Amino acid sequence: MSFWDRIGAILEGARKRTLGAVLENLAAQNQRRNEAAFSIALIALSAKMAKADGIVTDDEIAAFQDFFQFPDAEADKVRMIFHLAQQDVAGFDEYLRKVARIFDDAPAVLEDVLDCLFYVAGADGVAHPRELELLELAAKTFATPDHAWRRLKAAHLGLGDDDPWLILGIEHGAALEDIKRAYRALVRDHHPDALIARGVPSDLVRIAEGRMAAINTAYERILTEIEAKPA
Repeated sequence: MSFWDRIGAILEGARKRTLGAVLENLAAQNQRRNEAAFSIALIALSAKMAKADGIVTDDEIAAFQDFFQFPDAEADKVRMIFHLAQQDVAGFDEYLRKVARIFDDAPAVLEDVLDCLFYVAGADGVAHPRELELLELAAKTFATPDHAWRRLKAAHLGLGDDDPWLILGIEHGAALEDIKRAYRALVRDHHPDALIARGVPSDLVRIAEGRMAAINTAYERILTEIEAKPA
């Protein structure tokens, strides 16, 4: 059964129930590291985030297609998820809690979901204040560590004056070997192969590029800072 066939099979069960109930069922079935579950969770949250600012339109679905890159032949499945999410009385916050339950033992997957939501929020070229509020709510609901949240913001909004030590999740003044060890661990965790192993669809592994750029920039800033210190 293909990836899209699996999504279609899951959605068949949603025709007589809410999409929220489908997400609950995925959590109950222990559907972790499953790209169909990841994709449905992401599309549902994207639809709820779009709905928070008004009515979901075909233009928004088209913008989502630019990011998700699903085949035209599968557009009806994506549109169905969007519309099911739109019709469900449950709010964005409730969907966040359901998705958090699906991946409750896989915080890295929740970071992947949050990273994708950043991309969706910026699909129109602008990160609106309301969308940033929803992203912060997602980070809180997912219990995203502060350094991971800073890393995602840096990937999408630029590093700016943010503290590179906090982005790498290490203490100021840490030993060089500890810095290198933390950097290598982050590179390993955000490698495309690691994302695929976590159930991220192969078409979406490019989300790691922005995170890796933020990680590399923070690492280089720290090394520069260390080299600039008096001997």
